[in-house]
Amino acid sequence: MQLEVGSIIEGKVTGITKFGAFVDLGNGKSGMVHISEVADVFVNEITEFLSEGQDVKVKIINIGDDGKISLSIKKAAPKPPAPPRAPRPMMKDKDEGPAPRPVSRPRPAKQPQAPVFTGDPNIDWTPVKSGNAAFEDMLQKFKQTSEEKTSGMKKGQSGRRSNSRKK
Repeated sequence: MQLEVGSIIEGKVTGITKFGAFVDLGNGKSGMVHISEVADVFVNEITEFLSEGQDVKVKIINIGDDGKISLSIKKAAPKPPAPPRAPRPMMKDKDEGPAPRPVSRPRPAKQPQAPVFTGDPNIDWTPVKSGNAAFEDMLQKFKQTSEEKTSGMKKGQSGRRSNSRKK
């Protein structure tokens, strides 16, 4: 018997591993079915689907240059029928007029929105309007607040480090 890619043949499971099963194809030839090629559903435990000595139909999906034969059980089996689709709602004919509109509920009255917080309350966000000096002032304020925040974070972290090193 000539083994060709695409042919479906009968074989016997000779060994099972975590990643697949080995199948004896006869005439001293054997191949492997990877766990992903056992069934159309997710296979967590291959022993739930196969057992040693079981006769299986397999499809040859690859023959490597080194002689290794890759097999598939799920491709050898006929495709399961597709689940039935739900019927689509029927459309009205143009002659019947417009479709009835769904009944809508009255909308609740709009509530006034609370003001949105736009920044740090400790920072004076009023713009200074004196040309280039305005930019320099804003940059100076930014640097000052950034240094204050980073120094506060560093103080908090240094306390944690010293406590974690105690033996």
